[in-house]
Amino acid sequence: MTDTIPGIVIAAPASNSGKTVITLALLRALTRKGHAIAAAKTGPDYIDPAFQAAACHGTCINLDPWAMTPSQITSLAKDHAKDKAFLICEGVMGLFDGAANGDGSTADLAALAGWPVILVVDVKGQSASAAAVISGFAKFRDDINVAGVILNRVGSERHGQMIVDACAKHLPDLPVLGAVRRSEDLILPERHLGLVQAGEHSELDAFLDRAADIIVGDVDLDALMALIDQTGSPSEKMVGPTAAIAPLGQHIAVARDAGFAFSYLHILDGWRAAGAKISFFSPLANEAPTPDCDAIYLPGGYPELHAPILASANMFKTGMRDAAKRGVLIYGECGGYMTLGNGLIDAKGTRHEMLGLLPLETSFANRRLHLGYREVQLGIPSPFGPAGMKLRGHEFHYATTISENGMPFCRMKSATGLDLGPAGLVDGRVFGSFFHMIAEVRP
Repeated sequence: MTDTIPGIVIAAPASNSGKTVITLALLRALTRKGHAIAAAKTGPDYIDPAFQAAACHGTCINLDPWAMTPSQITSLAKDHAKDKAFLICEGVMGLFDGAANGDGSTADLAALAGWPVILVVDVKGQSASAAAVISGFAKFRDDINVAGVILNRVGSERHGQMIVDACAKHLPDLPVLGAVRRSEDLILPERHLGLVQAGEHSELDAFLDRAADIIVGDVDLDALMALIDQTGSPSEKMVGPTAAIAPLGQHIAVARDAGFAFSYLHILDGWRAAGAKISFFSPLANEAPTPDCDAIYLPGGYPELHAPILASANMFKTGMRDAAKRGVLIYGECGGYMTLGNGLIDAKGTRHEMLGLLPLETSFANRRLHLGYREVQLGIPSPFGPAGMKLRGHEFHYATTISENGMPFCRMKSATGLDLGPAGLVDGRVFGSFFHMIAEVRP
């Protein structure tokens, strides 16, 4: 049996229940009290972890029970929680919602790790009915421990007390840790892929402090902290060998700015652990990758919001094209993949010239959502492994492909095993796709 990692999971019955802001407020409030906290996010989300990192003045790891093996989750969580008192993990969607095949939910992660669950319930428009919802979630699976409840978006003191009384009557052993009133101070702006990125909030620190002030007044933090002691034994599945995705090269130049922000901490840390050097450059600041790199990684992000800047970033474009001519390996994911193409059409219908390193044209003029977990089988040998190896990850974008001509990079399946056909492109040592990689598939 693997060692216990003290922690709790902040979950909710559904998306948009407020669990992200509640998690951020808890992280900031407990950090201000002097607690050393390891922050984590269930699933593949890129945006929430940056907020969590800011809230606890640290970093945040993604733990994905669909894409990762249980042993990889153990390894990542133990390493991330090293020298920390405990771990707080925000859930994804509703507590029992996972991939299209039903696997990979927040509940699955809580069961694997033995972490108690704090359920954040949006009670707007409910009183005693909220207690019925809470009861159903608490009893739905006997392999998880719903250990406490936070009522969110409470309309008044009387409204909150009605729900507390109903819970006390029907769920006497399940503590209501607090009732958080509706407040404009607990709202974060959103855009088409989720929250506006943490790095784009000039007043983020002030927002986090206001949220923490609210949570300190509305939630019993000592009672919440006591629930961490209910951390159970992790599943036997959490024990076993684990492997990180192999690095692209020995010195990898990684694009990083508001247009290319979607890179996973565990991927970059895994490359460093394998001996690779990582350096960063900003395409939006018209920076070229360092000339001594032997690989370049363009992660996902929002190139569509910055297309005019990218189109006129001549130093960036020249540096990328020169690197391709030298035979530097170049890999692009989603937004990075679009940037490798010939052109990108923005939401207004204006075409912007991109790098021209792959025969690809994409458009946001007629947006269409592509969303879901994916398993890909590589069609070519790559630094990740031989042709035929499999990776798990996800796809999340609104871009339409106008043209995509050439040799595909991989073949893609949905979480249910539906064959989605060839995906991505390869041209020499330049390759990519809309697929965001998370983990290698191990037999």
